[in-house]
Amino acid sequence: MTAFEARAIAPAADSIDDVGRPRVEDLLYLEARLLDEWRLDEWLQLYTDDAQYIVPATDTPDGDPDCDLVLIDDDRARMQSRVERLNSRRAHREYPHSNTRHMVTNVELGSRRDNLLDVNAAFTVFRFRGDRSVYYVGRYLIVLTTVDGVLRIRRKRVELDLAALRPNFDVAIIL
Repeated sequence: MTAFEARAIAPAADSIDDVGRPRVEDLLYLEARLLDEWRLDEWLQLYTDDAQYIVPATDTPDGDPDCDLVLIDDDRARMQSRVERLNSRRAHREYPHSNTRHMVTNVELGSRRDNLLDVNAAFTVFRFRGDRSVYYVGRYLIVLTTVDGVLRIRRKRVELDLAALRPNFDVAIIL
């Protein structure tokens, strides 16, 4: 573990009220790096046990997974299954793995309530596989919390700014 990783996951505070933007950015940058390095088991540890990972369809970015079609609606168990599949040779669309570069910017802290912190950030993910290169652009809507003083992701919603997913083929990687 690098010094940066240790700092990003070190005890943050007793309460979410004590967490500032630098600590939030460290966590988001660490998440991006773990995804780019395909350290998916470590990536999963950044999430709480009751985590949600949602990617709405491009035509309904504000879609509700309970009543609208979404591309991904994972709870922690499904996230674990996704990680296991992506780490195996059974994920033919991602074996060998794509090269990715996750860029996170414009991090804004929102409301705080009941040990939860809303975060809004812009992102771009570049994906290179074989002779194809595609990109995904959008925003992250994230809810953070502290677990035993350590900052964790409780909910991540990935809203794509793409008019259609077809030029990108699919979302076989974790955005």
